[in-house]
Amino acid sequence: MHVHDHNRLARIGMPEAVLCDSKTVDQLEQIVGDLTKAGNPVLFTRMSTPLHGSLPPTAQSLLDHDPVSQTATMHGRLAPRSTGHVAVVAAGTSDQQVAAEVVATLAFLGIATDLIVDVGVAGLWRLENRLPDIHTATIVIAVAGMDAALVSVLGGLVRTPLIAVPTSVGYGVAKGGSTALHSALASCAQGITVVNIDNGFGAASAAVRILDAIERGAGPSPESP
Repeated sequence: MHVHDHNRLARIGMPEAVLCDSKTVDQLEQIVGDLTKAGNPVLFTRMSTPLHGSLPPTAQSLLDHDPVSQTATMHGRLAPRSTGHVAVVAAGTSDQQVAAEVVATLAFLGIATDLIVDVGVAGLWRLENRLPDIHTATIVIAVAGMDAALVSVLGGLVRTPLIAVPTSVGYGVAKGGSTALHSALASCAQGITVVNIDNGFGAASAAVRILDAIERGAGPSPESP
C-alpha cells in the first residue's frame, strides 16, 4: 500500500513524486486514483511510454505524459517562480533523457531552465560558445556520461552552485555510469555536488533546495521551530 505524503510541499517546498518503474500497473492505477482525490500537483518519474500505455484509459487521461523525459504530471504544476533559473548543460545527445528529466522536474516545480546540449569535451569550442549563457544561471546542472569530463571543466569555469549528474551512457569500463560517477566524485574542481547515476530528478530537487535558501536569505525554513 502506498502511503501518500500530502503535506510534503508545506514541509520541504516540493510536492509528492512517484517513482514508477518499480511499481506494477495495478499499483500505479491505485496510486493515480488515490492522488486524484487529493487534488494536489504530483510528478511521476521513470514512467516509460510502454508503462504509460499499459495503464487503463481513465488513468492515462489524468496524466500529462512526456515520453522524452519519461515523466508525467497530474493536477498541473507549481506556480512559476519570479527569480532564479537553472542552466542544464548536457555533454551529448545521448544524455538527452536524463537532461530532459532534470528540465521536466524543474518545470513542474515552477523553475525556469535553459537547456544546453552537445557541449562535451570532444569539442570544447562548443562549450566556450555557450559560456555567456551558462554564466547567467543561478545554478548549473551538468549531465554527462563516459568520463564525465564536462563536470570538471565546468567546475573550473563557473562560480555558481554546480550539480553533477553522471549518466550511464558509455561502453566498456564506462558502461553503467560508474566511471562517470567516480570521475565526478574525484574531480579536483572545488565544491561540486554529485548525485547518483542518471538521477536527474535528484539533481533538480537539490537545485530547488538551493534556490529556496537563496530566496529566504539562508534563514530558517518555514517549518523550523
